[in-house]
Amino acid sequence: MNAAERRTKITHLLAQANGPLSATALATQCGVSRQIIVGDVALLRAGGLAVLATPRGYILENTSAPACAERHIVSHHDNSRMLEELYTVVDLGGAVIDVTVEHAVYGQICAPLHIFSRYDADAFNEKIQQSGSRPLSNLTGGIHLHTIRATDEKTLERVIQGLKDKGFLLLEDN
Repeated sequence: MNAAERRTKITHLLAQANGPLSATALATQCGVSRQIIVGDVALLRAGGLAVLATPRGYILENTSAPACAERHIVSHHDNSRMLEELYTVVDLGGAVIDVTVEHAVYGQICAPLHIFSRYDADAFNEKIQQSGSRPLSNLTGGIHLHTIRATDEKTLERVIQGLKDKGFLLLEDN
């Protein structure tokens, strides 16, 4: 299979996947190295394909998703409460789309999370633990932003109230 055929196969595999596919999994299916897949995905992105990298692998952005409610929130907590924050969002019907921090040198640093369930939250937490990495919020003393998404405004309000009740939200009066 040549490079163009491989990128077509990667696009097809991502389109048919029920969840994220790691570069390693794609490499196995295409018979190449993980690094070749990383390069292919970069070329696909440059060509306009909306491929998102999540902590569990690549997904295609769903541009035809139904309308939903979305809000940016400012959160503040230490590492010991990260999983509780993620669980709160997904248990109340929301999703954590990304995390953003304000860095003194780089400005805004934003990373996609795409956490829709406890399974996703656990996988993200496990990846942090296994890699020895730390959450981006460590750069800012625990202050970070999330894009929170839900199917409707009522669900989104329930998620935000749950985060507020547990003391996760940084509010103007804090």
